[in-house]
Amino acid sequence: MTGKHEAEAGRARPASALIANGSLTTDWLASYDAVPRHLFVPDTIWPGRADGVRQGRAVHRDTDPAAWWEAVHSDVPLTTQWDDGEHTGDDVGTMPTSSNSMPTMVFSMLAALDVEDGHRVLEIGTGTGWNAALLAHRVGSGNVVSVEVDRASAADAERRLARAGYTPRLVVGDGAEGHPEAAPYDRVIATCSVGWVPYPWVAQARPGAVIVAPWGPEYGGEALVRLTAAADGTASGRFVGSSAFMRLRRQRSARPDSLAYLSGPWPADGTASTTSLSPEAVGGWLEMFAVGVQRPGVFPLTERYDDGTYTLWLHDTAVTSWATADWAPGRAAYEVVQSGPRRLWDEVATAWQWWRDQGRPGFDRFGLTVTPSGHTVWLDAPDNPVPLGP
Repeated sequence: MTGKHEAEAGRARPASALIANGSLTTDWLASYDAVPRHLFVPDTIWPGRADGVRQGRAVHRDTDPAAWWEAVHSDVPLTTQWDDGEHTGDDVGTMPTSSNSMPTMVFSMLAALDVEDGHRVLEIGTGTGWNAALLAHRVGSGNVVSVEVDRASAADAERRLARAGYTPRLVVGDGAEGHPEAAPYDRVIATCSVGWVPYPWVAQARPGAVIVAPWGPEYGGEALVRLTAAADGTASGRFVGSSAFMRLRRQRSARPDSLAYLSGPWPADGTASTTSLSPEAVGGWLEMFAVGVQRPGVFPLTERYDDGTYTLWLHDTAVTSWATADWAPGRAAYEVVQSGPRRLWDEVATAWQWWRDQGRPGFDRFGLTVTPSGHTVWLDAPDNPVPLGP
């Protein structure tokens, strides 16, 4: 089977899986059929995994077309750029900076967006252009505005969109600013993650508009939040499922390595103790989210060793405090070292305990409210904010 029939058979396979897992709903099926993913995938890609963002070496359409088509017709993310385009070669770069998202995530987000005919949609992060094309097919090219910070990516996406017959308004600029010239919008969708929702997205949304964005705290963990804009200039809503996206460029943070925190040879000025709480218990995506929403300004790093053990490092963004917790299999107690005005392991342990005491809530019990002055994460209802530590 070759050519057109091969492509059609490939599309049918992920379509069936997407319908089965509930991400591809009937109202998006026509757009899925009309806007095949392969039209928006460059010739060089780094296929990821459905359960994470790890990639192997590059796959080239010209030298290994079978592997390229297999990746395109799989439910995995495809990294298309590393290090803002500075990386060259087939190995992975330091930081992925553009991708064609996994289809399950694409259509889950579009389902959450709940667009209707005639809606004006603002997309933050054009990427390869596939999501913009899907939106343009659904609501019309004239109703879609897509903002991309990377000029080269924007130009490539524009060419792909034109070849496919779609002409949404493409803007090269900082997505955090939205695009006020075409406001107000009925829907806003971000294909990059944020640690705080840029207020222009709310200000440019009509009352009743829906905003869908991947949101995650500094500590880690991330989920899609679905906000509804109100007439008073606020927006509020619940998280609707796990996500893992590249950060909005303006909100990227520089994270010093562990050596920047040490004042001398190990253990420097750290104080040693032990804990019965395993570092494994606080390392899951949901657990990291639950800890992170309570402990701003803290982030983890993991130092892994050849024997399978590891050290969990905790750092504060102000570079005043650090902590370590050593993990090895079969232990009932784990060595902890802490230094600085913030006792970071104690903070993380207390936050994890709060989450456990609430019944280990999933993402769907958390919500977010955005106002002109900031945002608040809450549990179950807006009047029940999560407790914030230092």
